[in-house]
Amino acid sequence: MSSGGRIGDIQDLEKGARVATSVLQQRANDVRANVVNWKSYLQGQMISNEVYNFISNFDKAGVEERSNLISTNPMQFAAIFRNLIDKIAKDQTLQYILTMLDDALQEDQTRVDIFKEYAKKRKESVWQPFFHMLDRSDMFIVHQSSRIVAKIACWSKELMEKKSLQSYLIWLKDRLKEPLNEYHSTVARCLQMMLRVDAYRTVFVEVDGISVIASVLAGHEKIGFQIVYQLNFCLWCLTFSPVLVERLNKMNLIPVLADILSSTQREKVTRILLAVFRNMLEKPEDRTVTTDYALSMVRCKVVKQLELLEARKWEDPDLEDDIKWISTKLDSSVQDLSSFDEYVSEVKSGNLEWSPVHRTDRFWRENAARLNDKNYELLKILVRLLESSRDPLVLAVAAHDIGEYVRYYPRGKHIIEQLGAKQLVMQYLTHEDPNVRYE
Repeated sequence: MSSGGRIGDIQDLEKGARVATSVLQQRANDVRANVVNWKSYLQGQMISNEVYNFISNFDKAGVEERSNLISTNPMQFAAIFRNLIDKIAKDQTLQYILTMLDDALQEDQTRVDIFKEYAKKRKESVWQPFFHMLDRSDMFIVHQSSRIVAKIACWSKELMEKKSLQSYLIWLKDRLKEPLNEYHSTVARCLQMMLRVDAYRTVFVEVDGISVIASVLAGHEKIGFQIVYQLNFCLWCLTFSPVLVERLNKMNLIPVLADILSSTQREKVTRILLAVFRNMLEKPEDRTVTTDYALSMVRCKVVKQLELLEARKWEDPDLEDDIKWISTKLDSSVQDLSSFDEYVSEVKSGNLEWSPVHRTDRFWRENAARLNDKNYELLKILVRLLESSRDPLVLAVAAHDIGEYVRYYPRGKHIIEQLGAKQLVMQYLTHEDPNVRYE
């Protein structure tokens, strides 16, 4: 599958589209069943004769007739829908207009450029009328408008300009954060479309979109397998970029994804998770990032999960190939690792536990000075864990490691004082957990 400008046709995305937007699709079917009395809008002087003649014919037309109406005068098609969206205030009629437009774009993707060209001729923003709809109180209107924005952004010859793109992606991620949004799958569907476009992925990362996906996936038991699949699809799109996959490494996603892998019963979720893992191991150009990912997967018991998956019968040869490839890669990665590599990965993950290195005098004798590397990066992480963690195990291990550093590095005490860790360690002498007090 290509990692270029646009990821090629992905059968599963299209197969899942109707399920993914089931609430919207169900309501769209209800909306299509309505009848709009266009004559009353003409008589009330809400629309002109030209608008009335076009829209009443367009409304009754079949696919071929609609195509003829649009090709006869493409600019009229854009002008009339823009006019209706601007002038009609009634929710029920707006729902109908937006659904009609969404259907027209779905029938022929090149029609999005008619709207682009119309806006350009009038020196207007193609996005403004649809962005305006995102502030409405009727949620069907809001999310149908969002779908249209995503289609114009993804199907047009020209990419969405950055300012509008940032606004739209921020809007999408904010909707994703809403806990009781029944249109979550529609939001995720729009994100799936947007993140298939390479240029849009970088901007999504810039607006901190990954952390929102990570936080939603952390509660995967509550959101249903379809959203889990869709959001992992979004991560998969992001992992095609070597730069972005390296940035993803800082988000500590592996524990969440490994947890989903161990609990899911859905083949499509397993397939997309393995595709994400494979890209995380295959796409980074910096070997240390691949090592970090591999270690994190091993520590989160992905190897054991792969063994269980390998024992099952799969109809999908790509899935079987991914299981074998990831297993082989993790085996070779672990064999190449030093104990210090393992230690670095564990500290960076923030999930400290009593792995053998912490208690080994030889490890600290040989490696204490290496905690000074990269401007004391590992020490600063240990200090931050002492400040922010509420887990007694993490606190005990972090306090112990700082103590070992001081013991084995001659200037360790001075550096620890500079980093503000001495005071933190002292305050844990009265911690309620005896293991933390001991360390």
